[in-house]
Amino acid sequence: MLLILLGIVHLVATPDIAKLIRHSTSAKGAEWLTPPMLLNHILVGLLLLPLGYLTMYAARGAGANLTWAQVVVRTSALTVATLPVTLVVLMGKSYFNAPLFVLGTALVVAAAAILLIAAFSKSRQ
Repeated sequence: MLLILLGIVHLVATPDIAKLIRHSTSAKGAEWLTPPMLLNHILVGLLLLPLGYLTMYAARGAGANLTWAQVVVRTSALTVATLPVTLVVLMGKSYFNAPLFVLGTALVVAAAAILLIAAFSKSRQ
């Protein structure tokens, strides 16, 4: 569920980032930078929605030791686990004064921890 919520936060933050670009650069720079940023931000937000849904869908099957479901859940968990480190390495500390960035980071860290524990714990069938 946290991945779906993260996708929603990502989409909600998109207009704010476009506004930030418009206010931080020249008109020509904003015209050049805004379309790829919008594409990237919307694409990631949209992709988080089915990733969250598929992970939730597979969770029950993973708990029942179904191989396909364990592959889905573990792949999602390992992928999401790379995101907190990636955020810090690529973004640095300066973005942590933006409330939506802090919320998104908190959701990523929580999702990564919960997914790793759930995906690699022994099931209690």
